[in-house]
Amino acid sequence: MAERTTAGRNLVAGTSGSFRFAGYCACALAGTLWGTGFYWGRLALNEMNVEHMVLYRFLFACVGMAPVMITQRVRLTASELRTLLLAALFGIPIQFTLQFHGLALTTVSHASLMVGAMPVLLAVSAVLFAGEHLDGLSWLALCGSTAGAAMVVLGGNHATTGRETPTLAGDLLVIVSLISALAWILLSKKLMQTHSPPVVTAYTIYSGTAMLMIWMAGSRLLAFAMHKKVEPMPFAHISTTAWLALAISGLLCTATTTLLWNWGIHHVPASRAGVFLNIEPALGSVLGVELLGEKLGPYAWLGGALILVGAITLTTRGHEPPVILE
Repeated sequence: MAERTTAGRNLVAGTSGSFRFAGYCACALAGTLWGTGFYWGRLALNEMNVEHMVLYRFLFACVGMAPVMITQRVRLTASELRTLLLAALFGIPIQFTLQFHGLALTTVSHASLMVGAMPVLLAVSAVLFAGEHLDGLSWLALCGSTAGAAMVVLGGNHATTGRETPTLAGDLLVIVSLISALAWILLSKKLMQTHSPPVVTAYTIYSGTAMLMIWMAGSRLLAFAMHKKVEPMPFAHISTTAWLALAISGLLCTATTTLLWNWGIHHVPASRAGVFLNIEPALGSVLGVELLGEKLGPYAWLGGALILVGAITLTTRGHEPPVILE
């Protein structure tokens, strides 16, 4: 165990400039694909509830990660297994069900605005719990990037669409889902000290999907026992559009993005990679505005510039390798 931990430390500490740049590119692409997730999820939610949508999404993700599960076998210590199960629990059933239930109770603008605060939360967590270090300019870039995401989200001329108004319950659910996502990121990064990113990604997705299936099966059995009406699993009446949205959500917005993100933060500090999470609310807002036929205002364009400047600042400045926890 000590030898594998030392090897993991040497790998991260010895990350070359080219691998570091590739790591940032992987995180940026992951953030871009995540930015389309709300759109595909909204299409699927038109025909099913949150739990069914999340389950189908991750079943498709399992299909995408099947080659890794088949070709790569690992042996986990008891401690690593506990870490993996915790990462899967926080990263899949807790994070996604809370996030999409929150979105059902609040507006896209409110939810996206809070997701835009994720990089700062991640930077604080990485400094407190993962021993990473950020200087004053890096903190300024992170805060500026988050402010930019807020300006993009709020910079459109949003028309009245008849959707629900923001609620405190919905906003709080989104915030709690972000905290769950933080736990998943930090636990996954710890696992990648001794195991490759594809392995960590595949085992996390499969474990989390199994937890989701067990939880849903238990809920249905409890409902049957209490003689409550149980909604059947949607299948035959799902449209081709919804199936396509679910497949894209699972294969691209979940399996591919998680693989890219885990590979990226394996080569760069999570506190700096977090800036690319701002692409998600920014792109999600842009897609929403475009689908509604609206235009982005000057504040949105200024916000986009802040995001770009923050990304350039964090990715081009030299920095020390992150400290690895034992």
